[in-house]
Formats: sequence, structure tokens, C-alpha cells
Amino acid sequence: MSDIANIEELKKLAPPAELRRAPVVEGNLGLGWLTDKLSAFAEAKVPLWWWIAFVPAAFAATVIFPVCLFYQIFTGVGVWGNNHPNMWGWDIVNFIWWVGVAHAGTLISAMLFLTRQHWRTTIGRMAEAMTVFSVAMAGLYPAIHTGRPWFDWFMFPVPNSNGLWPQFKSPLMWDVFAVNTYLVVSSLFWFMGMIPDFAVLRDRATTRARKTIFSILAMGWTGSAWQWHHYEKAYVVLCGLCTLLVFTVSSIVGLDFCTSQLAGWHATIFPLYFVIGAVFCGFGMMLVLLTSLRKLCKLEAVITRSHIDKVAKLCLVSGLIINYIYLMEIFIAWYSGDPYERWVFGHRFFGHNYGFFGWMLILINVCLTQSLWFKKVRSNMVVLFFIGLFINFGMWSERMVIVVGSTHQDFLPANWGMYHPTRWDIGLFIGTLGAFFMLYLLFVKFLPMIAISEVKGAVPQGDPHHPLGGAQKGGHQ
Repeated sequence: MSDIANIEELKKLAPPAELRRAPVVEGNLGLGWLTDKLSAFAEAKVPLWWWIAFVPAAFAATVIFPVCLFYQIFTGVGVWGNNHPNMWGWDIVNFIWWVGVAHAGTLISAMLFLTRQHWRTTIGRMAEAMTVFSVAMAGLYPAIHTGRPWFDWFMFPVPNSNGLWPQFKSPLMWDVFAVNTYLVVSSLFWFMGMIPDFAVLRDRATTRARKTIFSILAMGWTGSAWQWHHYEKAYVVLCGLCTLLVFTVSSIVGLDFCTSQLAGWHATIFPLYFVIGAVFCGFGMMLVLLTSLRKLCKLEAVITRSHIDKVAKLCLVSGLIINYIYLMEIFIAWYSGDPYERWVFGHRFFGHNYGFFGWMLILINVCLTQSLWFKKVRSNMVVLFFIGLFINFGMWSERMVIVVGSTHQDFLPANWGMYHPTRWDIGLFIGTLGAFFMLYLLFVKFLPMIAISEVKGAVPQGDPHHPLGGAQKGGHQ
């Protein structure tokens, strides 16, 4: 019996279409087509939409950000809106928000790899890049909100003649070590995953400059069995470390709050609260990035509707857990019988100062998230894009409620005060947003934004025991 007859017999034994898993890549056009498709954007001419997005992001990153940063450093944190009792303002709000944006990237790429979810292969690289750039933005805030960043080296255990050693009981130290560890491990994880794809771009390079750059980045990769053996072992180890960091970093950030005796903060649920909130926020950003890049980069066959649907479902699950935590937080405040605790939670929603952010938290994170139950919503890319934007604003509002809403009115009326961000607070945040999107756009244009080798291994043609193995239906190796 011929090979074609064998394939036809296997097709008859296949389960019906409604019971089959969605393909990782639509079309089954061969491994050669995949290489061409996934390398095309990095090799093609820069499109107009890229410049339209890059120019304002680069302006915010290279003009607004350094101006606000250097003015704050040389003048002092007094240029911000922080005051007594609002010692933490947008600096900590934005720090927690950026840490949260980073977490879904690690969860998608690392944890789903450990659980052998092959659909993550097409979106994992984008998620890893989001993690690296978000953690870099988050790491700026603990350094500059101390007021004298040129003394930040005092926080590291460096032997010196002054006998200065860090105070490891300080929550500031927890943040420094947590964020730096997260940045180092996630950067290694991101870079190591791209090494096989750097070799692909090296071999396809048509100019001496590109060939030299990608040869350096590929680090001598040839694709031998020995190299793959060590690569896969190291990749699994880094996946395990990254998965642990998803839980430890946000838990440490949550401990910054719950170790205090301040009403609104001293709750043992905070570590779990911050982990789930971070993941939920990150999934919202992933919806924004995936829906937009899928259309702009013409990757509909690779980033399929099934992939977006799964990310939306993960967003729904994490949102439902957050809703439960909100309910438990309010119940615990009422059940505690503490008048200060009850007063703080009441004023989060019915106070005239920051009640707007409290209601945005409920309307977006609780109500809007429920729309993801519906298939029509999860299959509409435009709607998902805006849902992702709203989720990020809702989670930013949550941080605003927790940080500022719990501190602006102390136990004594004499210590009450309103926090209003100044133009330097706002400019610094806009600058970090610009820096994030500038770095991400550079990544999208010049580096392999989708893991070529991983996607090939997840399609039928990449399995030598599959009827389509070896790309028999077209395309070169």
C-alpha cells in the first residue's frame, strides 16, 4: 500500500473535527514555510505602522523619561506629590503595576512549558520579552524613590571601611533582591530560548552586518544533538526557577504591606492577593500585545484564534480568583470588628477622595471580566484588545486604592492629607511606558518574536513518526 493510501486510512481513523484539538499552526504548509513566515518581519523593510508606534514611544523614553528622572534626582523626591502621611505615591503604585505586567509572561512561557502545553510555543517568546522589559521598568522605582540613588550601593553586601551593611529586615531590601533576581533569571531565560533562532537568522542573513551580529548572538550554535541535549536541560532548569519567581516576587511585594499595622494592609491574604493580581494584570497586557501584533504583523495563521481564546480563558480564571479575594478581603475587614479597618474599606468605595478608583476596580476587574465567559467576546480581537487595556487600568486602580487609599487618612485627623501626582510623577510614568513599548517594538522588528524551533517541534511535520513528518506536504527543511 502506498504512503498516500496510508495517510488516507489514518485520516479515517481520526476523531471528528469537533473533538480535535486546534492546530498550533493553521494551514500545514511545511517547515520551510514556517521558517520563512517567522523570519519575514525581522528581515523585511520597516513598515509604516511600526514607525507610527515607535516615534512617540521613543520620544517618551528618550526625552520625557530622562528629563523627569534627572530633575527628580538632582532636586529630590519633593517634586513628587508624596507627603505625610502619603509616603508612598505613584512610585510604589507603578512599581507594583509593572511587576504585575511581567508575571503573565513568565507564567505562559515557563509554567506552560513544564506542563507540556504546546500551544504556548507561538506566544511564549512575546510573553518572555514582556516580562524582561516590564521588570526593567519596575526595577527603576525602588532605586529612585529612596531619594538618593547614588547611595543605592549601600544596599548590597559590599565590604567597605565604613562598616555599612544592608538592613535585611527592611522591605526595601526584599524588593531589591527580588526584582534583581527576577530580572537576571528572566533575561537568561529569554536570551537562551532565542539562541537556536539566532542561528536561523544568521544562516539566512544577506548582509555582512546581520551575519556578524547574529553569529555572535548564536554563540556557535550548530543544532547538534549534543547542543540540544544540554540546551533542553538548561531550559527546564530556568523554567523551574522562573515559575518559582512568579510566586516569590509578588509575595515579597505583598509582604511589604501586610507586615505593617496600618488599617487596610495587615491581612495575611496579601501575598496570594498580589500573585493572582499580578498574573491577571499580565494577561490583560498579553491580550493587548497579541491581538495587535497578530493583525499588524500578519501572523493570523501562527497566532490563531485558539491561542487568543486560551489566553482570554486564563484571564477569566485569574479574574474570578481576584473577585473571590476582593470578597474575602471585605468580609475579613467586617468580621474583624476593627473600626479603623471597616472605616478604610468603606471609604475605598464611598469616600469622596479616592472612591472613583474603588469603583473602577469593581466595574472593570469584577464586572467587565465576566464578559469573557462568552465565546463571541473571546473571538472578537478588537473587543479583547480593549478589554486588555481596561484590565490594566483596573489593576492600576487597585494598586492606587491599596497604596494611597489606605494611607491618606491616618489614625489622627491631624495627619490626614490628600495625594495628588505632580507633572513629574506623571511624566516619569509616561516615560516608563514609552521605554517599555520602544524596547518591545525594537524586539519585534529585529529579533525573532516567535520561537521558530519550538513551533516547528509542535507541528505535525516536526514529528518524524507522523504521516506528515519531514514536511512531505511542501516546504523545505
